[in-house]
Amino acid sequence: MNGKRGRIASYLLLGAACFLVAIAAGAGDDHDSAKHMHDHGAPATAQESGNPLIDEMQTLDGVFREVVSAVSVGNGVRVYNALHSLHGTMERTHEGVRHGTVKLAKNADKLETFMNMDREFHGELDKLAAAAKKTDQQAMLTLTKRLLDGCVKCHGMFR
Repeated sequence: MNGKRGRIASYLLLGAACFLVAIAAGAGDDHDSAKHMHDHGAPATAQESGNPLIDEMQTLDGVFREVVSAVSVGNGVRVYNALHSLHGTMERTHEGVRHGTVKLAKNADKLETFMNMDREFHGELDKLAAAAKKTDQQAMLTLTKRLLDGCVKCHGMFR
């Protein structure tokens, strides 16, 4: 019985996380998920803003919505496909930091901390992709919750 209760609690937590992501991202905006999806199930990439960090966050917003949805139904293929659109975003953001096109709204003097957190975050994304390849729903759920915590922590420090 505890296993079933644990799974139910995990699903409730994931649903709450999805709700929080939707609120934080402005789900009240007219976002039709069909407009944001490619045929293979991955979110469309964001329009380029000239700021690689903003571009990464816009892409991540769509990716995370798809990941939460796919994890909730145990669809590793959808998770993996969604994560694919993030390839290269960290590198572009870090290059923007080096060239001065990325500015942090808060704690701008802690760029190295930001970059380390971003590397760790992308490491967790890699772990999620590996779990998705195996369709390990429990690992996908755990990693998705950890990633959401990372989003909140980073935004709290730098946004």
